[in-house]
Amino acid sequence: MKIEGTIVAMVTPFTKDDEIDEEGMRENINYLIEKGVDGLLAAGTTGESATITHEEHRRLIDILVDEVNGRVTAVAGAGSNSSREALGLVKYAEDAGADAALVITPYYNKPQPHGLIKHYKTLAEKSDIPIIIYNVPSRTGIDIGVDVLCELAKVDNIVGIKEASTDLNKVSMIIKETMDTNLDFIVLSGNDNLTLPMISMGAKGVVSVVANVDPTRMCELVKSALKGDFETAKKKHYELYELMEALFIETNPAPVKEALNMMGRPAGHVRMPLASLKEENKKTLREILERLSLI
Repeated sequence: MKIEGTIVAMVTPFTKDDEIDEEGMRENINYLIEKGVDGLLAAGTTGESATITHEEHRRLIDILVDEVNGRVTAVAGAGSNSSREALGLVKYAEDAGADAALVITPYYNKPQPHGLIKHYKTLAEKSDIPIIIYNVPSRTGIDIGVDVLCELAKVDNIVGIKEASTDLNKVSMIIKETMDTNLDFIVLSGNDNLTLPMISMGAKGVVSVVANVDPTRMCELVKSALKGDFETAKKKHYELYELMEALFIETNPAPVKEALNMMGRPAGHVRMPLASLKEENKKTLREILERLSLI
């Protein structure tokens, strides 16, 4: 499976009893595949990985792999701030048949650069599944450096990075350094609103929150940009721009879950300590969805 294009960072739908809505998860998987996405990610940040149990995490991976059934790329969220726990999830994703594991930089304990290298190399050496590094300093308190990435890009089954910082200069440096050293290293945008400029620099796609809500337009944006049709991509970028902003009006995934609920799609509540959107933000989000003819 190719790791490129529009990969959806899926929400985890919950029932009113606060259990995983397995039927809803499967329904969302099929809906997104029908809309033309290239891949699906379960149990990532948008999937509330911070408040699902390890048992639920593993169950989400199983549901993803089973329902996707080879139709698109199946990516399993598999990170932790404990290397031992991260390895357990990476190995589970591999055994379950996922196409890749997305591994967030360890959060809170803020490992040194050589600690990060050891962390990711250990995961890679003890598994065979392709590993995508996930850099999101706004969540983790740590920003993985270009020199560390270039060292990790030399490892066979570390295949790329989901880069969710806002530093486009850094993106250029990552792509330039890995190209100059002939490393086959994939860069994916971790921010919907930076997908267009990042693809123009050489990124291969996006791990998208917006595509939960408007997969059609997001896929058109990404496919057009990857083909070099930047006029069409720019048009789609600006059509989606208000939605891109609104889905982060409060902490992700509260806005995207609210949007899906408004659309009648499986989502449910967010788990505490997150809370539902403020009423004024619900109003703003509803107006944007109406302008896009999504409700």
